[in-house]
Amino acid sequence: MNPVTRFFKKLGIFFRRERFSSDLEEEMSFHREQAEKEFEAQGMARDEAQHAAARRFGNAMRLKEQSHEMVGFRIESVLQDFRYAIRQLRKNRGFATTAIVILTLAICANVAIFAFVDAALLKPLPYTDASRLVGVYERAKLFPHSNLSYFDFLDWKKSQTVFSSFDVYRGAEYLLQTPAGTEPVQSARVSAGFFRTLGVAPILGRDFRPGEDAPGAPAAVMLPYSTWQKYFGGRKDVIGQPVTLSGVQYTIVGVLPREFQFAPQGRADFLAALQPTGECEKRRSCHNLYGVARLKDGVSVQSAEADMKSIAAQLEKQYPDSNRGQSAAVAQLSEMIVGDIRPILLVLLAGAGLLLLIACVNVSSLLLVRAESRKREIAVRGALGASPMRLIRQFVTEGFVMVAAGSMLGVASAYGMMQVLLKLIPTDMLDGMPYLQGLSLNPRVLAFAGIISLLAAVLFSITPALRLSLADLRGDLAEGGRSSAGTVWRRLGSNLVVVELAIAMVLLAGAGLLGKSFYRLLHVDLGFEPDHLATLVIELPEATYTKEDQIVAVTRRIVASLSSLPGVKSVGTTTVLPITYNGNTDWIRFVGRPYSGEHNEVNEREVSSAYLTTLHARLLRGRYFTDAEDASKPDVVIINEALAKKYFPGQDPIGQKIGDTQLTPKSIRQIVGVVDDVREGSLDSEIWPAEYQPFNQHPDTYLGIVVRTSQSEASILPALMATIHKIDPGIGTDDEVATMMGRINNSQTAYLHRSSAWLVGGFAAIALLLSVVGLYGVIAYSVSQRTREIGVRMALGAQRSTVYGMILKEAGRLTVIGIAAGILCSVGAATLMQKLLFGTHAWDAPTLLGVAAVLALAATLASYIPARRAASVNPVEALRAE
Repeated sequence: MNPVTRFFKKLGIFFRRERFSSDLEEEMSFHREQAEKEFEAQGMARDEAQHAAARRFGNAMRLKEQSHEMVGFRIESVLQDFRYAIRQLRKNRGFATTAIVILTLAICANVAIFAFVDAALLKPLPYTDASRLVGVYERAKLFPHSNLSYFDFLDWKKSQTVFSSFDVYRGAEYLLQTPAGTEPVQSARVSAGFFRTLGVAPILGRDFRPGEDAPGAPAAVMLPYSTWQKYFGGRKDVIGQPVTLSGVQYTIVGVLPREFQFAPQGRADFLAALQPTGECEKRRSCHNLYGVARLKDGVSVQSAEADMKSIAAQLEKQYPDSNRGQSAAVAQLSEMIVGDIRPILLVLLAGAGLLLLIACVNVSSLLLVRAESRKREIAVRGALGASPMRLIRQFVTEGFVMVAAGSMLGVASAYGMMQVLLKLIPTDMLDGMPYLQGLSLNPRVLAFAGIISLLAAVLFSITPALRLSLADLRGDLAEGGRSSAGTVWRRLGSNLVVVELAIAMVLLAGAGLLGKSFYRLLHVDLGFEPDHLATLVIELPEATYTKEDQIVAVTRRIVASLSSLPGVKSVGTTTVLPITYNGNTDWIRFVGRPYSGEHNEVNEREVSSAYLTTLHARLLRGRYFTDAEDASKPDVVIINEALAKKYFPGQDPIGQKIGDTQLTPKSIRQIVGVVDDVREGSLDSEIWPAEYQPFNQHPDTYLGIVVRTSQSEASILPALMATIHKIDPGIGTDDEVATMMGRINNSQTAYLHRSSAWLVGGFAAIALLLSVVGLYGVIAYSVSQRTREIGVRMALGAQRSTVYGMILKEAGRLTVIGIAAGILCSVGAATLMQKLLFGTHAWDAPTLLGVAAVLALAATLASYIPARRAASVNPVEALRAE
């Protein structure tokens, strides 16, 4: 056979499996015959020449195996390994099931959490060249990122040199008349160039034209895609049609794309052109706008902020009364969107990563145990000619099969987990997280799943291969080979268990600290009694109630009607419900004191006479309001204790007078009472100084209602809305009718703390289970390897208690090392997530000691079973078995 023919025969091996063996045999026979002829030419007899040729070529079976490895690693060879791997896993169902379940849980947790991280932190914003978009804010003492005043915006826009475009937006509440009645709709008002700054074009109609946000311009509005479908049936003739919002007729000029979202504003059912017609836009001291801008090419965020600070400093000199202490801040728009949830998502991803690590350690331990049980099989296969590479290839195939099963189940479970977590987020929170819309297993998430699966497969392939490289095949065939290999594994397995225990300690400590933080958050002093309180928000149509006395009259009627309902004890109103936000502030000045122009900023709330008593807010000094205190009476005010302590230290504030920064006669009001601090802001925010003014003296069309009940507050919610609509069907009632406890429990602060505590707690529970199972496996295997030693000890008179102590001492040593290492790592990890903790330190000793005790107890219980088994060894049977 000439060389060319042999080459094409080899090439054909890859495509003709049925001829491979015969071609290989023919090739080997050809070379043996050539060697025999060579030896015969040297003078050897035929038999001697055959033996010499056989010695030259060596073991025929090994040569065939090597030939398969060199040219036979084809699809059919892979399938053969795959079928053998399936048989091995089916033969060891307990091992396979345990390993796959562990992998499924770990991959499920990691993929699900990564999907949220991807949606919030990695997915680019749906705007043109989104990296150039920034949020523009004013900076005040209490507000690092404050909203802008309309006049400051005009001056900033005129003087700035760093933005190619600069626009503003603000939230708005409109009343929309529908066939079902008047419905409040969350909306927004934006300057004319807002969508061009974002790089968003309407899919129907046109954008706002320059000047449509000027005073006196025709009122124009654009529709988000969802609004177009919900209220207008997706009709294309909607362009140019009128829509009435809060009594004002707007013209629909465009429809936005389906994927449009603007997370800083949250849900917006209508987007109207911003015209400076409100009272706030007429005062430089009133701040109600937020800025968004596009950086010019080559301009950094830092240089843009420096430019805006320079302009703000000039305005402060020009308008010392309204702009004193007002600076500027510029930040990436993406940072402002996800700033609050970034730390929590990263902590959850780190927790899921630790769970994956402990799962990999646990499965690696299982693989090592299984490799120990297969060492005789490996030795026999090696003695029969299987090369180490051939054995390693089989282990690689088994590892990939196992990981493939766990990955498919894990990814499928992750999709279900994503949907469950999404449904657990309160609706009002989702409105501010539009980036979670369409959360799915997108290519980035699947790529992440593929990467961690590949890494796991490589790890699980290397683990038994490592055992193979350390194994003495001859020793494994011998009787005594088991002991030395078992010693090697016990040392390696012990180290893995220490790692598992340390990781479990970190997760348990994290869960404990987050849980304690959440408990303290829910039990923070609110300054009022939240139980038996029902709440709702209403909006009076401004077109109907144009005068202040009309607003006061209908509000009194609402309060009286609600108070007459069965089970209602009292009713109060406020312009901002408690546990909402610190904001809607006022600058105050004190009559009779020197004033240097500083801004004394305090929360401002207009409340009814029964509001504070309905909350059960404690009166410290003075009196509450009376319903008779209206516009015809001198203005009065009640302050909270924080304001009294800050501005009247060691004094009695009752009878003192405050006003605006100019002490205009209309603003002067007398302090008649001091109440305990009511938490106006979020649960984890500080208490700000606050003033409460009589609603009858400063009425508003937008107000929150609190109802104190003698029965279950949830049962009265439907009657509240029905009663208000009976008074005036045109009054808008917010969908968010809820109990005060419901508002507290579903607030963003409570939800984020609760979800992080539960998820990390779930990871910790799984880690605890895996770590104690791993410890049990190491101790149980150690007992099985030391059966003869234990038998000898007992035959020589050792007591069962001594055997118990010996085994538990071994387990205790591993547990102590793991917990000690875990405590050190826990303090470091908790320090990194200190921002997520409320009223709890990273080194909180009771929590760390408590979780350490739980882990130690679980480890002791896991060690007790193999210790008991060791103590019950029959010395005679043990020695006979050996």
